[in-house]
Amino acid sequence: MSGIPDFKNLVFRDTSFANLMNKRIYNVLLIATKYDAFMLEDDGRVDEQIFNEYTSLSLRYPPRFTQVTTEEEALRELEDRNFELVICMPNMDDRDIFAAAKEIKYRYPSIPIVVLTPFSKEVTKRVDSEDMEAIDYIFSWLGNAELLLAIIKLIEDKMNAPDDTESVGVQIILLVEDSVRFYSSALPHLYKFVLEQSQEFSKEALNDHQRTLRMRGRPKIKLARNYEEAVRIFDQYKEHILGIISDMNLPRNEKRDPLAGYAFGQYVRDSGLIIPFVLESSESSNRSYAADLRCSFIDKNSKTYPQDLRKKIMRHFGFGDFVILNPQTREEIMRIKDLKDLQKKIFDIPDDSLVYHLSRNHFSRFFYSRAMFPPAEVLRNVDVSDYKDMDEARQLIFDLIVQYRRMKNSGVVAIYQKERFDEYSYFARIGNGSLGGKGRGLAFIGAMVKRYPDLVTDNFAVTIPKTVVICTDIFDAFMETNDLYPLALSDEDDEVILKYFLRASLPTELIEDLMAFFDVLKGPIAIRSSSLLEDSHYQPFAGIYSTYMVPKIEEKYDMLRTVSDAIKAVYASVFYKDSKAYMTATSNLIDQEKMAIVLQEVVGTQYNSHFYPTISGVGRSLNFYPLGNEKAEDGIVNLALGLGKYIVDGGQTLRFSPRHPHNILQMSSMEFALRETQTRYYALDLKNLAETFAVDDAFNLLRLSLKDADTDGSLRYIVSTYDPYDQIIRDGYYPGGRKILSFVNILQHDVFPLAEMLDKVLQIGQTEMGRPIEIEFAVNIHPDDHTRATFYLLQIRPIVENKEVMDEDLTQVTAEESIITSTSVLGHGILSDIYDIIYVKTAAFNSTNNQLIAYEIEKLNRQFTEGENGYVLVGPGRWGSSDHWLGIPVKWPHISNARVIVECGLENYRIDPSQGTHFFQNLTSFGVGYFTINPFREDGWFDEAFLNAQPAVFESDFLRHVRFPRPIIAKMDGKKSLGVVLKP
Repeated sequence: MSGIPDFKNLVFRDTSFANLMNKRIYNVLLIATKYDAFMLEDDGRVDEQIFNEYTSLSLRYPPRFTQVTTEEEALRELEDRNFELVICMPNMDDRDIFAAAKEIKYRYPSIPIVVLTPFSKEVTKRVDSEDMEAIDYIFSWLGNAELLLAIIKLIEDKMNAPDDTESVGVQIILLVEDSVRFYSSALPHLYKFVLEQSQEFSKEALNDHQRTLRMRGRPKIKLARNYEEAVRIFDQYKEHILGIISDMNLPRNEKRDPLAGYAFGQYVRDSGLIIPFVLESSESSNRSYAADLRCSFIDKNSKTYPQDLRKKIMRHFGFGDFVILNPQTREEIMRIKDLKDLQKKIFDIPDDSLVYHLSRNHFSRFFYSRAMFPPAEVLRNVDVSDYKDMDEARQLIFDLIVQYRRMKNSGVVAIYQKERFDEYSYFARIGNGSLGGKGRGLAFIGAMVKRYPDLVTDNFAVTIPKTVVICTDIFDAFMETNDLYPLALSDEDDEVILKYFLRASLPTELIEDLMAFFDVLKGPIAIRSSSLLEDSHYQPFAGIYSTYMVPKIEEKYDMLRTVSDAIKAVYASVFYKDSKAYMTATSNLIDQEKMAIVLQEVVGTQYNSHFYPTISGVGRSLNFYPLGNEKAEDGIVNLALGLGKYIVDGGQTLRFSPRHPHNILQMSSMEFALRETQTRYYALDLKNLAETFAVDDAFNLLRLSLKDADTDGSLRYIVSTYDPYDQIIRDGYYPGGRKILSFVNILQHDVFPLAEMLDKVLQIGQTEMGRPIEIEFAVNIHPDDHTRATFYLLQIRPIVENKEVMDEDLTQVTAEESIITSTSVLGHGILSDIYDIIYVKTAAFNSTNNQLIAYEIEKLNRQFTEGENGYVLVGPGRWGSSDHWLGIPVKWPHISNARVIVECGLENYRIDPSQGTHFFQNLTSFGVGYFTINPFREDGWFDEAFLNAQPAVFESDFLRHVRFPRPIIAKMDGKKSLGVVLKP
């Protein structure tokens, strides 16, 4: 079956509408007598009429008209400015009306010249006897602005047709007519019709920008004024002709030939191409020739000529509804309005009708006329005789539509329309405000994935979860109508603020949209904050606001209540104490903050009453902790089982560089593997239907152990097994024995190419963003086939580097000169205005006190926030770990004024350097230095004795705060991973 395309390998490239119609007419020079100019002016300004014509048809860039009255003025204007078109309205008294045109053409041969003249016998005689070399077109002018529009579009079409047909297969409608009077009235009708139809079809575009671009793919109209010109245009464009309208009586071989139109029709039929042909004539006796050519006939003398023309084009050129006929009786069986309609009804079309329409290219014409080129091209090359039964053909058309819609929907921020958002939609927005930081990031990822089709392999596809963003204008409306600002900006407790927000009501139009969205969703929804400041390039607000997850509830009104409450709770989180402290720390005003909300299908699989993905991860294109032969630019990834909150909270994850997936520090020794790998994970509790929302957004998440995951059966393809008898770790899942999250099948045995894909995505993301990036992702392994998985990109944001020049060689600094020296440093630049250092006293340190130490640091940090000063913070273990055995469990707002943070290992407290905590985004944005030292194994230096000898501003059982009269300067070389804090 040669003609049947193989869909597995068919990748539609989206039509680049932005590259169409590139040559435009922006400036028109109008040469007319004072009287004609006055007539034009008096009849309403030309500019204004043209502008109104353009806007009514959603066209952009109406041209500007410059009016002059004499040839001299015209030449002066042409010297000063660029014009793409000259229109002359000759004065009939002037003996040589075409002299000006000849002079202009001689000097500016590439500018088209059009003559507009009121028609009379006198003019016709003059035109016949004149040398018309210099003039491109003559039109009969009756004061109709639509004709000006048609002239401009005709010339633009002529300029753009070669490129646009070649690049994407834009279609051509050919009008063959030599009567000036006749084509002057037919062209405006034709253009109006084609533009209105294109406007109608462009509604299938997903937003206004796309709609305007889509209009550029409308069919072009070409005018031929004699038999030879018609044949030349046909030969040039025959692969792209949507339809032909031809007069019967035309000049041929420089003489009138009353049957030239018929001869041209035969020429077209002899080509073997199926092209709709409409024959026109003033003699109704010519109808028999039309029958002979099997084409339509229009009587040019008919009073209803414009309507007749419209009907024929609608019916035969693929515009309007697609009428499915019974080939025997020619009766209508059904009508198809648009793409979605065709997708629904394709399986109901009877066999003989399908054969009839397919063999006459009606399907491809339906797509072409709507500027849907990829499916049109495929269908045009399909030969009906290739199909054993018509179900294959039906399936082909159905698959084409699905492919096309998927391709159109990915990477596009559509306007959310409840009747149009369906399983092929990926990203839409409700409202007209901003998408916020996360929303912008997601829209950007969607577009990025679409630009790189090689990110999709057979068993491993990259995509984004179904997403709807509720824009910031809905937040404004919610705040205003419920009058929430006075309460929100007050010092009330978080709980009180949340309570009032939950009582308030969301705008009604949002409710209807949400109900429709639930129909499309298959699983739980994440309700994420996407504030204006969040993930903005230089002010990361990562992890400051809430993200709630809610299970899918079958009863729609319960679902609506839950999601509405979640939205309100995210809105409320803008005004919580932590957020306000953070705003102050980053010098932002809270009332400038506006919140968009991302509603996103949660990636994962349901296991009884738990829901979570096989893999969550965070990847960064710059690795400030390279190990062994890794380089900073090789990037770094942290993987975990379950929901990503675990990584963000600083839990124990598997860390590797995507270019070196085989060297994983945590798996390098058995002791490491048993101690340093993930043992707990987060899952959504599907039984908790979120009756009441809490300030803590994790109220319905479960923190489970690997045993639970083992019971669920989700560990099978991502673990190694520890065999206590033989004291070894075996790759893969074996019954009994402790399971170790090593992701070994995926990283070492390439069941699907995760490391390679991460490397690709990080590199592409970095190239596209023009700076190092961080991504969040989730991977779901197919429940029925573990060699297939889907990679979901959840977030992308820039890592901002401190650009301060750092070209000093830090290896030359001696221990005597410095308080701290480290060879494992995150950060870059010089900090020269720090006077304070707060450190955890190592002699008295005991990890059971870590929570108390966190409270003390929070208090000290508050004093710095008020004074806007920074300090160096030194302490054991991981800063910000949610597990207080691993380190001091501070949150970012509690240490937001630290300019250098030091993780200092102790002889009896050895914790690996932290990676993937929430802080990284904040550290890099604020240019905070992050030092890791382990003085007990000669890795770095910390002169605690020097500090102990200084007087303390504050001292407790656990902490000391020392202030120097002169600054202690911190220097960091992020590329070489070196850093020092110098004595004053």
